[in-house]
Amino acid sequence: MTSKHPPSAEARRLRTVIWVVALATVGLIFDGYDLVVYGAVVSTFLRDPSHIGHVTPAIAGLLGSYALVGVMVGALLAGLVGDMLGRRKVMLIAYAWFSVGMALTAMATTSAAFGWLRFGTGLGIGALLATTAALVSEYAPPGRKNTINAITNGGIPLGSLLAAVLAILLMQHIGWRGMFWIGALPIVTLLPLAYFKMPESIAWLVSRGRMDEARAMSERTGVPMPEAVPASLQANLPAGTGKVGFAGLFSSHYLLPTVVLGLMSATGLMLVYSLNTWLPEIMLRAGFNAKGSLSFLAVLNGGSLFGALAASRAADHFGPKPVVAACFATGAVALVLLTLGFPLAGLLAIVAVVGLGTSGTQTLIYGFVANYYRTNVRAAGVAWCAGFGRLGGIGGPMLGSTMIGAGFVLDAIFYVLAGLGLLGMLLTLLVPMARAQIEQRGQPQPQPQPAPAAAPMAPLRRAA
Repeated sequence: MTSKHPPSAEARRLRTVIWVVALATVGLIFDGYDLVVYGAVVSTFLRDPSHIGHVTPAIAGLLGSYALVGVMVGALLAGLVGDMLGRRKVMLIAYAWFSVGMALTAMATTSAAFGWLRFGTGLGIGALLATTAALVSEYAPPGRKNTINAITNGGIPLGSLLAAVLAILLMQHIGWRGMFWIGALPIVTLLPLAYFKMPESIAWLVSRGRMDEARAMSERTGVPMPEAVPASLQANLPAGTGKVGFAGLFSSHYLLPTVVLGLMSATGLMLVYSLNTWLPEIMLRAGFNAKGSLSFLAVLNGGSLFGALAASRAADHFGPKPVVAACFATGAVALVLLTLGFPLAGLLAIVAVVGLGTSGTQTLIYGFVANYYRTNVRAAGVAWCAGFGRLGGIGGPMLGSTMIGAGFVLDAIFYVLAGLGLLGMLLTLLVPMARAQIEQRGQPQPQPQPAPAAAPMAPLRRAA
């Protein structure tokens, strides 16, 4: 089939997509690093008051939640302005902001200062989350959006894996402060590259009526201009689809899916942050040594990374809804299996599957949300799920500290987390499939796919 675009345009487009995906992925690697670095050092705080003062499990849970409150606030603030200011500006500010926050946190000497600085760092991370998926979705080729978003959002579990591995290898040499200094590296590495190589979204420029800039960006990047919506179709669009940002997000057209998607994200993030904050401590209490307990954290995030990449291919084929629901269910089953007394090798394999059903599922959720909404509410939609969802993330460390402080046996902790996985599955199934984003032609974006040739796939296709 002959391409509509000359080879030079296709080459420019490929180069642009590679830069966008690479820079966005590296940004989210540091987001994932921030997610786990606290879980990697919390045992040090619990056992040695010389670092930031006396820290109890309850205080540790609060400190783990402060960053998530910042992420929630930062994401919602970015959602307010991201669809008006543009993706690129918000992302550059976010890179600088959270890098400075990590550097200052490395110098904290009291638990109060540590908590406030974690909150400030979270503001930048929330802003980054709210805009990255929107920008990547608008540059991803049609038919590959879930896969490209999974690759990009795979930076989160990859960064989490990196934090766990570096903690095993380096923390005894550089201490917890050195671990946070590593998180400040984007200000001298990623930020300069993104300033010169990260383009603004053409779809966003068009949605704001900045047509000359959009055409110039299209020529420079090789990405074709979105087709204008014919006037005859504009008249038939549902009420509220012309509103921008949160106004459009909570219009009658999107209200129900917005509420359900927010609850779904909150449930997923409660699982993610419960496990990433407390899994090393849980495994310490189960009898493993410090390096062994951190190994479970590394396997958890390794499973989420590779599992999400594999699941994203299915999401492009069958649609994200059934795949996200299946991943939630898989994570719930795996959490129950952790209570059955398997040997170490079996436990590690099961923890990898838990990673798919928790952090891996959240990776798919961001792609699901980014492709669900139209351009002029997309950043607000992702911001809503990253921001409101952080209510679950805030509750995750506190849930873990409450259960551990109350003396819950390990099996009971895993049963509670499995119940959250089942709740996430049910919420996913409630997302209205007919409420898909509106394409530039004014037609629903999800297009019917040919039924797969292999017979065993037919039942899953019908479920989708």
